[in-house]
Amino acid sequence: MLETLAASLDLLLVPINFLVLAIGLAIGIVMGAIPGMTTPMAVALALPFTFTLGPVAGVLLLLGVYKGGLYGGSISAILIRTPGTPAAACTVLDGHPLAARGEARKALDMALYASCVADFISNLALIGFTGVLAAFALRFGPPEFLALILFSLTIIAGVAGDSLLLGLLSACLGLLLAPVGLDIIYGTGRFVFGSADLMAGLNFLPLLIGLFAIPEVIAFYVEPGQSGARGSANVGPRLSLAEFRASLGTIIKGSLIGVILGAIPGIGGAPAAFLSYNEARRTSPRPQDFGKGELRGVAAAEAGNNGVAGATMIPLLALGVPGDVTTAVILGAFMIHGLRPGPSMFAENESMIYALFMGLIVSSLFMLVLGKVAIRLASGITRVPAQYLYPSILIFCVFGAYAVNNSVFDVFVMLVFGLLGYGFKALALPTAPLLIAFILGPLLEDSFRQALRISGGSFAIFFQSMVSIVFWILAVVSIVLIVRARRSNIQLSG
Repeated sequence: MLETLAASLDLLLVPINFLVLAIGLAIGIVMGAIPGMTTPMAVALALPFTFTLGPVAGVLLLLGVYKGGLYGGSISAILIRTPGTPAAACTVLDGHPLAARGEARKALDMALYASCVADFISNLALIGFTGVLAAFALRFGPPEFLALILFSLTIIAGVAGDSLLLGLLSACLGLLLAPVGLDIIYGTGRFVFGSADLMAGLNFLPLLIGLFAIPEVIAFYVEPGQSGARGSANVGPRLSLAEFRASLGTIIKGSLIGVILGAIPGIGGAPAAFLSYNEARRTSPRPQDFGKGELRGVAAAEAGNNGVAGATMIPLLALGVPGDVTTAVILGAFMIHGLRPGPSMFAENESMIYALFMGLIVSSLFMLVLGKVAIRLASGITRVPAQYLYPSILIFCVFGAYAVNNSVFDVFVMLVFGLLGYGFKALALPTAPLLIAFILGPLLEDSFRQALRISGGSFAIFFQSMVSIVFWILAVVSIVLIVRARRSNIQLSG
């Protein structure tokens, strides 16, 4: 064992490894903060630069971009209500209200600290529990996915605002929009209305940008002085140690949720962020503060999505199965260097694996330092005059929507959802339920149909495994608690 650690240190303690890790984190933070520049896109763009690097340096570069991108999305989400990445969509709910009332620095600090703690916990889980969590992830088939997603959909009640009915209507619209495109089993078009552009479905990023960013731009021009898209020019006080300590339990809980969901291939950071957020709101003594500028809301969202980062590497390294789109690109980097992730990799390249593990621990510290620099630079956004800021936001939105598929149609989709989002804003309708339902809808449908095909149409398959039963019970308990809490609130307000 000591010989392995010594060999791992020899592989890691090379200046180029730390340099490329820092560069990767910096690139990821910048790319993540730009709406439309997704983390998988940033990692894919960085992949060619690994060809001339060694295996450790090449993988650390991509992991740095990945981790930096997950955190970077929170910066634009907080300052200009435009999530840089899908995983940062939940951060908007409390991050931007904090910025709007002059506490942007607190929100940015909380996002950074929660991201770093969650990243560190996720890395420890990767190092210590790769085998256990990978075995747990293997137990998730379509029936288990369905039960998990149905439990996750109870999140909608937590972000529905004052009216559960309006929240459910918003969610129903999201579920109606999710199936647009080709049916994955039969290849037939659904809700495409003869449009070839709709065959590929509605892309998530243009929809996300349209719902959150465009309404603020419209509001600035339609209702001058009433838009809340930017925070105060005074970014406010720093996050105090007492405020961080008060949120530490939320951060740890959100990190663990992110680790568990990250170990399951195909889930991703956005569902983990919303599930963490809902759990924080459910257990809070003041759940009514969530959505209005609650620091624990920012902590939960960022802990959930950053807790996914290290955990997505668990199925990749242990089983050779990418945990998400980004780790699929990282799998390509391993194969470029003649390495095949999986059980045999630990036997054949143990020293390199432990060198990567130690590099990941260092990445959490690097992210803290670089995140501080990013906050200092990004805070200047709040001092940009409104007449220059909003046209710039609009340009970035158009660029981000177009860059996803180099498609003008995606820009049109963004504008349509921008108008829809403005209508929701004007009528005080919640947009978060629509977003959650749109994210989880395809996973729900695919799991349901796959499970029925496996069972030959028998619904008994959904209750045959202990994992499924546990999530069914959790879903029922969650619904009961939500109904009781709503009734209590109605009685108190009455």
